Amino acid sequence: MNGDLLEQFVDKETLQAMSTLLATEDEAAAVDAGEKLSRSFDGGSGAFRPIAGKEGNGEEKLVMSFHNNLVLLIEKTWVEKSDVDLKAQVLYRLEEFTKFMNGKGYADAYPFFFNIVDDVVYLMFGAQTKNKSFDEYAMRIDPDFGVFWWYVASLPRDTDWNEGKKRLAILLGMYYLANF
Repeated sequence: MNGDLLEQFVDKETLQAMSTLLATEDEAAAVDAGEKLSRSFDGGSGAFRPIAGKEGNGEEKLVMSFHNNLVLLIEKTWVEKSDVDLKAQVLYRLEEFTKFMNGKGYADAYPFFFNIVDDVVYLMFGAQTKNKSFDEYAMRIDPDFGVFWWYVASLPRDTDWNEGKKRLAILLGMYYLANF
């Protein structure tokens, strides 16, 4: 994505938080960075910190909210006849992903998260998602979604991160989509 366009919608603190999240191996620093990133998703409510910090049952509530919201989104999205099977596959993968998350299998859940997000976004926006300009398109049509998409696109798909960091990366993406 064009850096100038990104800077129109993402403040320097959020950009720095993303850099920190990607680079750090310190779990506390990753949680701090994740909390700062979450503010761009929720208007600064601070509701993500307890989830990221493993306080209470926030993670379980987030998993349930994410699951329910995505099921609704997937089922209510109108698609071409050729994509009906994809909807069914995404719903199946969502169930598997939820089992991994409920079982705290973050390493297994990490690739499922990307598959689900990519397919759900495809179901919503169609072939436009395959264009190189989709990042810019997403930012311009809905800056909040565009920031989320920038976040997802910035994460490495294949990584040797520890489970704690994968957990945090997944939960942060789920946090946005649970409220989408």
